[in-house]
Amino acid sequence: MNKNVNLAVDIAGIKMQNPVATASGTFGFGNEYADYVDLSRLGALVVKGTTLHPRQGNPPPRIEETPCGILNAIGLQNPGIETVVNEILPHLQNKNVPVIVNISGDTPADYAKLAQKLNNSCAAGIEVNISCPNVKKGGLQFGSDPESAAEVAGAVKASTNLPVIIKLSPNVSSIVKVAEKVARAGADALSMINTLLGMKIDINTMRPSLGNNFGGLSGPAVKPVAVRSVWQVYREIDLPIIGIGGITTAEDALEFIMAGASVVAVGTGNFINPTATMDIIENLEKYLIDNDIADIKDLIGRAH
Repeated sequence: MNKNVNLAVDIAGIKMQNPVATASGTFGFGNEYADYVDLSRLGALVVKGTTLHPRQGNPPPRIEETPCGILNAIGLQNPGIETVVNEILPHLQNKNVPVIVNISGDTPADYAKLAQKLNNSCAAGIEVNISCPNVKKGGLQFGSDPESAAEVAGAVKASTNLPVIIKLSPNVSSIVKVAEKVARAGADALSMINTLLGMKIDINTMRPSLGNNFGGLSGPAVKPVAVRSVWQVYREIDLPIIGIGGITTAEDALEFIMAGASVVAVGTGNFINPTATMDIIENLEKYLIDNDIADIKDLIGRAH
């Protein structure tokens, strides 16, 4: 690392040596990529979405390629919070990288219980997936209703001393309104965006291609939507932002940072290039050196 430039950032008290993280659901629990990536060089490791109890996920097919992206309907397959806290997180402690745990629940009480169970773990923060169906409101996503989103944010915040990062859904009429509500409810930071709801139909079988019919669209196709979302929220809400959506190169990362993100998370890009995070870190440093910029933080929100 060149001593003349600084890539270090701090988001909601989580100190990162650089602004490059992994996006939940695309990097497993970290060790799956250990043969390709030096985990200790990451800014942060955001692990796979975790629920109160183990989940098998949705029936296959669960992933379909689309132009410039993929549709996924994994269905939050995971071993459950007890296994994550007792078996997985302890193995990540020696990686010397902040670990952020993504949580998903069916009710605000579920989210609160998950947050409580992480209090005595090595987690550096909690990312709250509000793109989950609220079972008490007929399956409507928490993230699509500002009041429901705020209820979850408040429940998690009241249950933990860890930084609370709310991951916003793009499947809303106004992402700024949702951001406002969760900010008032106590959120410490925001992640944006989660996947866009999409669908693909097999014209030979005349059936949906995914076993769950619908899936989340991610990859380069969603990047313009994500950059726009970060731009809008950064100008209205005084919370740090983790930018997510179609980041595969340092140029992509810089767009998000200049739009207002303090940190970027690489998701589908990891499937295309397993060393994408390492390449982006190196090329961000090169950009600072080439443009005589001393600190990456000087670029946050720079676009105007």
